[in-house]
Order: sequence, then C-alpha cells, then structure tokens
Amino acid sequence: MNEILNLTVNEMPQTEFDCSCGRHHNFSVHEMSIRKGAIEDLPKMAEPFKDGKILVVFDNNTYKVAGKKAVELLKENGFNVKELLFDTGDDILIPDEKTLGRIVQEQDLDTSLMIAVGSGVINDSVKFVTSRSKLPYIVVATAPSMDGYVADGAPIFSQGHKYSPVAHLTYGLVGDTDILKTAPDDLIQAGFGDMVGKITAIADWDLSVKANGDYRCDTCVELTNRAMKITFDSCDKLPERDPEALGNLLEGLTLTGVAMALVNISRPASGAEHMLSHFWEMDWVERGLNPNHHGIQVGVATPVIARFFEEMEDLLPEGVKELCPSHEEIEALLQRGGAPYRPQQINISRELFHESLLKGYMVRPRYSIMQFAKDKGRLEAIADKITADIYDN
Repeated sequence: MNEILNLTVNEMPQTEFDCSCGRHHNFSVHEMSIRKGAIEDLPKMAEPFKDGKILVVFDNNTYKVAGKKAVELLKENGFNVKELLFDTGDDILIPDEKTLGRIVQEQDLDTSLMIAVGSGVINDSVKFVTSRSKLPYIVVATAPSMDGYVADGAPIFSQGHKYSPVAHLTYGLVGDTDILKTAPDDLIQAGFGDMVGKITAIADWDLSVKANGDYRCDTCVELTNRAMKITFDSCDKLPERDPEALGNLLEGLTLTGVAMALVNISRPASGAEHMLSHFWEMDWVERGLNPNHHGIQVGVATPVIARFFEEMEDLLPEGVKELCPSHEEIEALLQRGGAPYRPQQINISRELFHESLLKGYMVRPRYSIMQFAKDKGRLEAIADKITADIYDN
C-alpha cells in the first residue's frame, strides 16, 4: 500500500497501487527521464510510434534551446518528422482557439505521436489537442516553470475565459538539466512561484475536508510536501541557475504533477492562490495585454491567501492554520528564490487586486479560504483590509 512513496521520481511511471485513502491509483505515464543529457533518450522513448509521422511542436524560443536538437535526433534515428513552429515574436503564446486550431490543422492523418517542446502553453495546448484526437504525446521540458508536465489538466482559454478541462497524461517526459539551466529568469521564477503556491493549496485542501466534507488523499499530500522540501532546500541557488537546484525544482514540480495525476484533480497543487492568478490573467488577456507568467502570479498570490488564513484564524477548524505559515515567511521564501512577492512588482493595479479578492472564489467551483470567508460574512472586510495593508503601506 502507498508503494509510490518508496520510489524515486524516475521510477514512478506505470505505478499502480491500493492507497490508504481507500482508492486504487494508477500513474499511467510510461517514461520519465530527468537528468543531465536526458534529451538523448527521446528517440528511444518515441520508438513505439516510429511507423507513423511525428509532429513536433515548438515556438521560436523553445526551438533554439531544444526543438532543433529534438528534430535532429529523431531524423538521425529514422523518424518521419513534421515540424510546427509558433513564431510569436515578442508576444506570449496564448492557449486559445487559434493556437489549438492550428495544431489540429497540422495533424496529418498518419500522425502517430506529437512531441511538445516547451513548457506551460506548448505542453497544455498539445496535451489538450491529443486528448481529443486520441493520440499520445511526449513533452520535452524547456523550463522548470510549472507543474503540469505529468498532470492531466490542460488550462486553456475559450472565448476569453480560462478554464482547466481534463485532458490526458503525457506518454513521456524529458527533463534535461542542461536545457533547463538555459531557461529565462522569469520562467525559473514562475516555476518557483508555482511551487510556493503549494503551501496554501495544501492548507486549502485541509480546510475543504474539515469545513466542506471534501475527499483528500494523504499519500498525495505527502508527495506534495516532499516536493516542497526538495525545492525549498536549494532555492537560494535558483537565482544563480545552479543545475542541481533547477533539477530539484523540476523534480518538485513533477512530483506535484504525479500527485494530481493520481487523484485526477489539481487539489494537491492548486487552491485559492491559483484562483487569484487566473482572475488576473483573464483580465489582462481581455484587455489585449500579455499576462505575467502564471507561476509568477501564483507566487505573488500565495502570501495574499496566507493573510486570509490569518484573518480567519479564530473561525478555522482545528489544525488548519498550522499548515499555513505567516505571509511574512512566505514573502521571505519567495525572495530567497529570486521571485516577486508583492502584486505591485508585477503591475497588478489596486483596483484589479481588490476585485480579485472579492470575486476570485468564483473562478472555479472549488471550496477555498475565500469561499470560507464569504460563508462567514467576512469576505468584503478582509478584502478591504488586505488591499489597504498592501497598497497603502
């Protein structure tokens, strides 16, 4: 029981076990290679699909750092390769109808596998399309920027609204630390911010169990706690692009992805802090602006949500508050990893910030500390206080 807790991250693919939570879990990812030089494993990982065409998807940035090498390796090993380049210039690629439709257009009838070379948007877009077309896909990670590499959710936009439909799990993950260390600073900050967000996500999950009767898997909680420890123990070296620290960050993000995959929900990694990030992102996209990276916003939102736990401490069920450190501790942790920690640093206006505290709980149907505050009649007062504390001091 709970055998997955005894495995290293690279040993976890195709693990199946009965869990102490009462459910049977299956982690159906076939292969993961997180190490120095891991991109060399790509042809072997793709070998079962060699009889068909391989569609390799990248943007102009990820092509330079990994896409070109991936295509060369596949062609050298006799694969029939088709390339799809998203040339975004200085803009950020958005996983919307235009992006998803372009991938569908480029999928020939004899395509047997897609390979996503990138991080958040490229991975999520290819994941969503292949889940609907019933094709497998492999992701070559180019940045330790998010936790969705081995999770089955695919956050996308539809008519300007961001939501996270269930897609499917990747066939394989390639995480080459030589590639990860070339990631831009903001993508490293995004990955670290996403990991910091697990602090309030775990507290939110505990609250939802005790106040709303939700299900929880303690094995997945342990995996997420392990992921945080691996990441935070070496986060001081992230600003230096230390390869070991970057590898630890990707391992932490991957472990939380495993936890999400086991329970088929994002609860182990996503709480109210993600709701604020989604709210901010939708506002920016609606106004035609390039949003901040999701993980950076998650990091900034985490001490904000910690303030909610502080303000509601007198009404919280027993044991919940102990899971959430103070907002000062979380801000200090973000600074250790070189990430932004205040909304002003990422150009979130006072008006947008205040509105998100009042309405963020509606972004997705998930019980959170913001919903708890609303149910207790304190949401507006807390939103006013937190906004004043952050923007007036």
